Amino acid sequence: MFGLGTLTRIAREVRQDLTAAQERDPAARGIGRAEILLTYPGVHALLAHRVAHALHESGIPFLPHALANLSRTVTGIEIHPAAKIGEALLIDHGAGVVIGETAEIGDNVTLYQGVTLGGTGFARGKRHPTVKDNVVVGSGAKLLGSITVGSCSKVGANSVVIHDVPPNTTVVGNPGHPVKISGRKPEGPDADWAHLPDPVADAIRSLSSRIRELESELAEVTGREPQPAAEVRPLRGAGQDPAAG
Repeated sequence: MFGLGTLTRIAREVRQDLTAAQERDPAARGIGRAEILLTYPGVHALLAHRVAHALHESGIPFLPHALANLSRTVTGIEIHPAAKIGEALLIDHGAGVVIGETAEIGDNVTLYQGVTLGGTGFARGKRHPTVKDNVVVGSGAKLLGSITVGSCSKVGANSVVIHDVPPNTTVVGNPGHPVKISGRKPEGPDADWAHLPDPVADAIRSLSSRIRELESELAEVTGREPQPAAEVRPLRGAGQDPAAG
């Protein structure tokens, strides 16, 4: 039933969402909780969802979907009333975020703008992702299908993830696949996307190196000098921070 106990739970969850914004959004650390509550669309969307989800769980018709649709119109964030969301979720910026009907999100998760937790196909039942605790999903990432993203993992911006992700793993690319950062797993709740590996550049660099070897061997046999090799360079210089002003 939708009663006093449900309202108390929603109020507690909203307080945790506000705390998550203050702790994980650098722009929110200098402002009060009241200002965050009044001005942050991610918080507005979560408040609306927590009410809509409680109404949905109580079996009340029409109102959950009406509230979800109103929230989407106002905030640009679409969350199905049936989606299960844990404590202290941060939806940073939020525009374009979509969370599907059977999606499940654990505690202390961070989603950036443009993230999709979507389904595949038209089958009924569980068809959206499950995101475990302490996961960070970068802007524009798409998590599709009934997959599980393990706890303390990171999904790089614009990645497309269609397979399960083990815990403590960083995933980048399309389709997404695990990578390492300097031979170790990333630590902390921050999203340091500027220093993620570039697997495409690594693959091209490996191919270029192999071609150089083959051209050198061919030159020894034919006596012809090989053409100058192409150089594969990163998009930014060493030490440059693309996020710097």
